[in-house]
Amino acid sequence: MTIKFIRDHGQHYRPRMACLAKVEAMVLEMQDSKSGVKSSEQKLNITSIPHVVTGQDILAWIANHMKVDAQEAQTIGTMLVAYGFIYPLQDHKKLILKPDVSLYRFQTPYFWPVQKWKADNTDYAIYLAKRNIRKKGTLDVYEQEYYKNLHKWLNHKWDFIVMQAKEQYRAGKERNKADRVVFDCQERAYWIVHRPPPRTHSAMDYGVDRLIDPNAEENKTFDYYRRIIIFTQQAIMRSKVKSTVSLGAILKHMTTYKDHDPFLAPCLPSNPWQTDDSSYWDLNMRNVEIPTKMRVERWSFSFFELLNDPRGRTDFKVFLKKEFSGENLAFWEAAEEMKWGTASSISEKAQTIFKTFLAPGAPRWINIDGRTMGLTVKGLEHPHRYVLDAAQTHIFMLMKKDTFYRYLKSPVYKDIQKKALSPAPHNFTPSQLEQNAQNRKPGINPIIIWQQEEEERAKAAAAAGPIDIKKLMASKLDRK
Repeated sequence: MTIKFIRDHGQHYRPRMACLAKVEAMVLEMQDSKSGVKSSEQKLNITSIPHVVTGQDILAWIANHMKVDAQEAQTIGTMLVAYGFIYPLQDHKKLILKPDVSLYRFQTPYFWPVQKWKADNTDYAIYLAKRNIRKKGTLDVYEQEYYKNLHKWLNHKWDFIVMQAKEQYRAGKERNKADRVVFDCQERAYWIVHRPPPRTHSAMDYGVDRLIDPNAEENKTFDYYRRIIIFTQQAIMRSKVKSTVSLGAILKHMTTYKDHDPFLAPCLPSNPWQTDDSSYWDLNMRNVEIPTKMRVERWSFSFFELLNDPRGRTDFKVFLKKEFSGENLAFWEAAEEMKWGTASSISEKAQTIFKTFLAPGAPRWINIDGRTMGLTVKGLEHPHRYVLDAAQTHIFMLMKKDTFYRYLKSPVYKDIQKKALSPAPHNFTPSQLEQNAQNRKPGINPIIIWQQEEEERAKAAAAAGPIDIKKLMASKLDRK
């Protein structure tokens, strides 16, 4: 018996539970003794296993009962295996339904996902410890990796875990051999679903837990009706766009970003989450020296894409320096830093921005209209995060309508296009994938990246600042 401390706090509302309830009803029909799938007793490693069904019988029942073709029946059957309602007895690592004489069994309802049991690390550690005792240390490679990590994470209660594993192993030995084999297969199938092997998709990956029940009806109070009225009024006043125009814009957007969508096109050279090879991340670092062709192509989609990429913004600065208009981008960056910086530094940054970009005779004075300049200067008397929004929007539109298109036609952009890398796709063998998983490198700490960016920003600010000739000459005389 496993002692469990469940602290769910209402976070058990899953978006797929309505679908799983329908699947549960179908599985119950499949297990009907008269109209369900025919089962028989089969031998597995000289042990007789009761109530065994074959993959082709399951597919035939689904196709006949739901009136679908063989391909759709195969999809539904694979979904039943992936969610753990049916489990394979032979090739247990592949959660698919094979259309042949492969042997399967129906999972006991205790392990069905509709029970909403939370797959806890402590329970998995007990299961692995029990298997380690039974198999005398011969676990699979990925299970050994899990076992080591859980031993490190749950070291404070590892004695309790080993005690529970020994107790469950002792209780299992008292059962007869057929029941013991069936229960071991059921438990292994449950953990294959909830703790799948590496590079295997988990159907039970729900994402972030919900804190509230999304199906619960909201109390219709006065505030509820007031919000409905406000939303309806805003919907009536909102400007409408023709469906043909909006569909054309969506089609244009999809055509543009089709090759850059990770759901539609593969990552080059390979997806690091599947192959454990960090080449993709190394080639697409924030301030990499030579970017990839896909990354450079994305800069031409919109001015926002260019500014949103640190490497693209650095290349755009080189172009602005040659155009003698670098103060526009410097002001935009200063406004962004003030908007998203700490509250304690707002006054200091506002004063620096005013002296650098807005004051009469400023070293990097920006050219904006008089009305926007007056509103901005007046707002800086009592600065807040969004006091520079009007001036920042004016500078952004100025760069977007004029400088951005000249940059795309400039030798600077064409030169970076020629130098850009085009990585070849990786084709790893299963043994190489296992080796990559064992030699996985730790990622770079975000704090280190932030410190490097701060140092580069300080150097750039020092280089762009005014030069004190007297101080420079005095330092040279001291050296002599």
